[in-house]
Amino acid sequence: MSSSDSSARASRGALLAAVCLAALGMPLSFTGPAVVLPALREALGGSPVALNWVTNAFMLSFGGSLMAAGALADACGRKRLFMLGLALIVIASLLATVAPGIVAFDLARAAQGLGAAAAFAAGTAALAQLFDGRARLRAFSLIGTAFGVGLASGAMLAGWLGARFGWQAVMLSPALASLVAFAIAWVAMRESRDPQASGLDIPGTLSLTGALSLLTLGVLHGPDSGWASRGVLGALGGAALLALAFVAIERRAARPMLDLSLFRFPRFVGVQLLAAAPAYGFVVLLVLLPIRFAGLDGLDPIATGGLMLALSGPILVVPSVAAWLAHRFSPGLISAAGLLACAAGLCALSRVQGGAPGASTIAPLLLIGSGIGLPWGLMDGLAVSVVPRKRAGMASGIFNTVRVAGEGIALALVGAGLTTLVAWHLGRSTGAPHAAIARAAEQLATGNLSQALTLLPGADRALLLHAYGAAFATLLQVLAAVTVVTAMVVFGFLRGEAHAEGGLATAC
Repeated sequence: MSSSDSSARASRGALLAAVCLAALGMPLSFTGPAVVLPALREALGGSPVALNWVTNAFMLSFGGSLMAAGALADACGRKRLFMLGLALIVIASLLATVAPGIVAFDLARAAQGLGAAAAFAAGTAALAQLFDGRARLRAFSLIGTAFGVGLASGAMLAGWLGARFGWQAVMLSPALASLVAFAIAWVAMRESRDPQASGLDIPGTLSLTGALSLLTLGVLHGPDSGWASRGVLGALGGAALLALAFVAIERRAARPMLDLSLFRFPRFVGVQLLAAAPAYGFVVLLVLLPIRFAGLDGLDPIATGGLMLALSGPILVVPSVAAWLAHRFSPGLISAAGLLACAAGLCALSRVQGGAPGASTIAPLLLIGSGIGLPWGLMDGLAVSVVPRKRAGMASGIFNTVRVAGEGIALALVGAGLTTLVAWHLGRSTGAPHAAIARAAEQLATGNLSQALTLLPGADRALLLHAYGAAFATLLQVLAAVTVVTAMVVFGFLRGEAHAEGGLATAC
């Protein structure tokens, strides 16, 4: 092997390591703040809606800007955008630690999401230029593994850092991974562009981001302001209009950011449904359960992180099992079976009483994590294999946008649903005014039991915990039902897909 070949291989390996480190930091950015939310509330204050934006701001900016970041990377340079994205993550993380209030903190979280989108889109685009065939599959598998490691260890790491050094250390952990990735990429990464790139689709980007933002805003304010209030209806109506505008813009664009013709492929539609499934069957629990364990069940951050490991830990192991099973069964069958197992876990978790010993939640959490791990191991490969090869890059971008933006929307919808259910149960149990019940329900949904007791002086702790537990159980049962329906639809779209090697479906 010549010295130039050795140098090229080392450069590719170093770039892969940098992108994997960036992928490792993204789930840390997502899961960490949920574990230390009580500490954030105590330090920065803020309304329940503002506290909901701690997670939603990151997910919304990340998911809403992924496709635009991919276009910018092709036009302006993949290395340049990768480095800028990592730098923005570091700067935003530092700003979050010195934020004077919750609004400034949420803005820093949005900036973190923009940086994560830039780094992820540019890094994966650069890797796609350097790796081909099976080497590309292995490279992207390693990225998925790194993301899984971050997801599996994020809650535990956040719990330990929060208990030992405070919430600021939790916010700095993604910055550390980004700094190391920045140093590696500075030396090893070569600049690359797409000479035919048309640049950023500004109207499409603004309409998509605006639609997602207004939808999230309307859903978050629905329980407090009322779903029929002018502000909520205006936000939801504006989201619908901007979504229609986005579709019209993309249909007329010469080189659209989103090629709508891809949705003519039934299996492509099935993969998008599969991408959204973990959002409401798994990802929302990464936020809701730490709030319940720490805020209402009284567990410390380390114990909370330990329980969350039962939920996220299977993501490290089960995807490999899915790849092995894909040699014998269709991806549609494997994915549907995993979603049904996840639904069974959600039902089992709904029967665990609030305040119960942590061990009683472990089996349902393991079942949920193992179930979602089966489609998780196949989704990324399916995203690019169910469309013609020349459209694989765009298909991957759409898939990741659906996955991440879906997570942000699911968090908003599920959070609002939980608040509404808590208010309904409180209304049946107390004679308090509707406004007080609504505010107390919002506080309970964010784990602030003491403030909820203050708002409802006639209620005791046991009554509030019972209302929350009943609402949480109902919510889990609804999520289980949606997951079952998704399993059946995904199986219908993806059944019969065969695979020759690597666990991926072959395109028709």
